Amino acid sequence: MLDFSAFYALLAQSRLSPWLETLPAQLAIWSKHALHGDFKQWQKVLANLPVTPVSQIELANAVEFGRAEDISAGEAQQIRFLLQQLKPWRKGPFKLQGIDIDTEWRSDWKWQRVLPHISDLTHRYVLDVGCGSGYHLWRMRGAGAACVVGIDPSQLFYAQFQAVKHFNPDPAVNLIPIGIDEMPVLKQFDTVFSMGVLYHRRSPIDFLQQLRNQLRPGGELILETLVVEGDAQTVLVPGERYAKMRNVWFIPSTAALCQWLTRVGFNDIRVVDVNPTSLQEQRATAWMENESLIDFLDPNDHSKTIEGYPAPLRAVIIANA
Repeated sequence: MLDFSAFYALLAQSRLSPWLETLPAQLAIWSKHALHGDFKQWQKVLANLPVTPVSQIELANAVEFGRAEDISAGEAQQIRFLLQQLKPWRKGPFKLQGIDIDTEWRSDWKWQRVLPHISDLTHRYVLDVGCGSGYHLWRMRGAGAACVVGIDPSQLFYAQFQAVKHFNPDPAVNLIPIGIDEMPVLKQFDTVFSMGVLYHRRSPIDFLQQLRNQLRPGGELILETLVVEGDAQTVLVPGERYAKMRNVWFIPSTAALCQWLTRVGFNDIRVVDVNPTSLQEQRATAWMENESLIDFLDPNDHSKTIEGYPAPLRAVIIANA
């Protein structure tokens, strides 16, 4: 059984203590019954990562823990081999003891687009819903957040996060392997991020309400998602697939999305960035060798997906509870 006792202790001493009424039972069930067939192997990878000196921690401009000079050539070879057992690495990049994990997504580019528009994170309690392997959790911590919690039910993402945290065991940064549906109504977070999740939800209005349920009055939501061009009545409902993804349900225009946020009770809603996804931002690498964006687009017209829909366009919307 996995040990979440340190996180429970953190919750007990914080404004998030009501979460302890439900979370331990949920994670006990997850630990016993919900594990992926490869999870035991991923756990072995984590157990075999060597304990090495970490001479630097960089979070302000990147996620880099340690230097190549901190370890021997043999340790570097061992760490690289173990980290490669956790492929595919989708969100990043990370640099661990001088080893570059060149992930599918340049998540640092997204962070650069988001950061200028959000409230100062200093001393804030922050929740990242659908955080993947946790790249942005570290950037939030680097921006001054006092407590950063990511939730994502993917067991591979959890293992990747733990591999990164091995080199910087910061108790204030945690990934909890549950989904938003399992979250109680806390209303305690100062800032809630949700980036790249809304279009995967069958009921986007309910999802927006779930995000609001986590924010204190006046707290800030940062929502990043796929959008389409159009007016307040424009919503794309793809067929079986969008860009080869089966789990894409609703892609609204920014105007429609702002209207949804208003209906749910958010205020001061503003669209701060709209940006097409480029082939440089999402691509296959040695750390993610599966198909990527180039394979999801019409080979003769990159303004369309392979199914003929508008190519991925992403927006950042900020609102207050």
